[in-house]
Amino acid sequence: MANEKQADQMRNGAGFVAALDQSGGSTPKALKLYGIGEEAYSGEEEMFGLIHEMRARIIKSPAFTGEKVIGAILFERTMDGEIDGIPTAQYLWEKRGVVPFLKVDKGLDGEKDGVQLMKPMPDLDALLNKAVSKGIFGTKMRSVINAASAPGIRAVVAQQFEVGRQILAHGLVPIIEPEVTISIADKQEAETILRQEIAAQLDALPEDVQVMLKLTLPEEANYYAELAAHPRVMRVVALSGGYSREEANRRLSQNKGMIASFSRALTEGLSAQQADTEFDGALAGTIASIHEASVAG
Repeated sequence: MANEKQADQMRNGAGFVAALDQSGGSTPKALKLYGIGEEAYSGEEEMFGLIHEMRARIIKSPAFTGEKVIGAILFERTMDGEIDGIPTAQYLWEKRGVVPFLKVDKGLDGEKDGVQLMKPMPDLDALLNKAVSKGIFGTKMRSVINAASAPGIRAVVAQQFEVGRQILAHGLVPIIEPEVTISIADKQEAETILRQEIAAQLDALPEDVQVMLKLTLPEEANYYAELAAHPRVMRVVALSGGYSREEANRRLSQNKGMIASFSRALTEGLSAQQADTEFDGALAGTIASIHEASVAG
């Protein structure tokens, strides 16, 4: 079963979850924002080597500790890698006091009924076995909602919880992530349907398990408070979803019981060209602002 100390930190820790899980498709973009253009590397191996260096630099930075960063979501290659000769997940928990999670989805299918379901994951059990052996606490998987489509949203939530039960069977805590696209005209209506579908699925879970939810910051403040209070929910985290860090923090601070799980908003302003003092200072400022918005909610 999941480490009780880690479970307590995820339930009660005053902080946020760092999303360090950009995968194949989003890696060039993440590197470019970090100041490394595509001309700086050739091939996937070099690209993934550079993103691992970036993540290791973030994880080793003085402000990146369990005091404010209670968990971190890793990409599979990051989990398979090492920091200072120690496997990444082990380093996170033992050296930084940060609970390690793993992104397990294989990307999105094409849009249907206004949503994008997750692609099939035939090798999921093998990946989950590996995650357990590496000391991973939980997992994350993302679907996308592009319209207030009741059948589409029902399908997204049903798939998320179906896979979630498979993850729970391995003793891991799934982060259920049905992302609502922030730019859609009917975002609030989509959130109404989403909240109903999630509540119904939570009610159907066995009493002795808990999941986490990762949700787009809602149009109405505290809209997901009843989900956060559900006995089957360990924690509700918020994705930044394309909002600037300032806007994401503003919205987050209005939502009681929600904490951040930001990716792009976490690395905003960081650059490969910065000296360590400048890099560490910029990251410390970012961590402080996201932490403040998380605990204000």
